[in-house]
Amino acid sequence: MLRSIFGKKDKRTVEQLFAPLSGNIIELEHVPDPVFSQKLMGEGIAIEPAEGKLVAPIDGHVIQVFHTKHAIGLRSEIGIELLIHVGLETVGLNGNGFDVIVKEGQKVKAGDPLMTFDLELIKEKAASTISPIIITNSDILERIERLEVESVIKGATHIANVHTK
Repeated sequence: MLRSIFGKKDKRTVEQLFAPLSGNIIELEHVPDPVFSQKLMGEGIAIEPAEGKLVAPIDGHVIQVFHTKHAIGLRSEIGIELLIHVGLETVGLNGNGFDVIVKEGQKVKAGDPLMTFDLELIKEKAASTISPIIITNSDILERIERLEVESVIKGATHIANVHTK
């Protein structure tokens, strides 16, 4: 009880989120996969990539690299947890076409390379190239302030401000 009264900061914390991929923004509700479009994993946004390079959208740490290499989990310095899922139904590729550059526990800065992937292989073998970026601990969010951008450049385009409680 006392910790909740005295331990809480009055100041709000904001994390700037940069595009992890170059391409076009897709609203999460328009992603052709109900797990993402119905926000079952959390709030977020998606990008239809124009190239096969993924970079860190925030400063933080790599908390998970999926064994099938199609997704990476990050935790920002203020505790926001992101899942970047390259393509839809790409788990079935069993890592083919993905080259992960980082390791779990590694510290990253926004714009640092995380992986490269074969975009043409994903177009051919997966359901879609659309890549969701999900805040998996959405319960800590106060709000997401999305910036009005459609076409983005990896590591350079500021796409949102994420406000925590």
